[in-house]
Amino acid sequence: MNQDKVKQKLLAIEDAPLEFTLIYSGKKSKKVNGLYKPATREIIIHNRNFASDDTGQNLLLYTAIHEYAHHLHACSRGGTLSAKAHNTEFWAIFHALLEKAENKKIYSDVFAVSPELIKLTEVIRSKYLKNNGELVKEMGKVLIKAHNLCTDIGVRFEDYVDRMLRIPRAAANMAIKMFEYDLAPEVGADNMRFLAGLRDSDKREAAEAALIKGKSPDTVKIQVRGKEKTEEDSVAILEKEKARLEKTISNLNKRLEEVNKELGLKDWS
Repeated sequence: MNQDKVKQKLLAIEDAPLEFTLIYSGKKSKKVNGLYKPATREIIIHNRNFASDDTGQNLLLYTAIHEYAHHLHACSRGGTLSAKAHNTEFWAIFHALLEKAENKKIYSDVFAVSPELIKLTEVIRSKYLKNNGELVKEMGKVLIKAHNLCTDIGVRFEDYVDRMLRIPRAAANMAIKMFEYDLAPEVGADNMRFLAGLRDSDKREAAEAALIKGKSPDTVKIQVRGKEKTEEDSVAILEKEKARLEKTISNLNKRLEEVNKELGLKDWS
């Protein structure tokens, strides 16, 4: 599968608003399988990292889709990327591309080739993720009872959580919300915490349904929060970077003044 064929496959998955080039480096890399250069809109694949059989070529296509996700991410932001390229928005784009590619039979799911892995996945989901979710949710129910008992004897529930249970208050509050919202344990405790943080019941129910259907957490977060939230996060990151740079410049200016004073005081003749 040459580089032109790979590019055709990428465009068949989803068209790109901005033109890009896909290049085989002809090299083998121990660090990465590919990379994306937003300044020149180039996808570079280290093709010698992959075998020529079907499995190897499928993994090559996986890498190409990953780098193509970076390109589409850049397209959505006017052709540029932030310093943190692998953020929530990127993973949502990447996972959506993989799903489209699988549905169009362009790419084969790499996890589906191992019956043993499929069986193990079901064990992890049912025995660990679901059971863990049920335990945390049940703890939320018991914590409500503990809260009521604390109220009865006139002590602060927060103090009980701090000194008796010795767990973070946020964790206790999240467990209570998991129980009160009657969240589905099968999505796992971590996803339940995310759902418990959604105050809007409609958004929470939609997010829970998407997770149950198999959507990735990053995809669901973008669907719920929307691009507007992601852009706000990006602005916050830039503002922090601006403050850091301003502080660095201020410190450098102070040091420059000190050096100038030392140069002025000394007789170099």
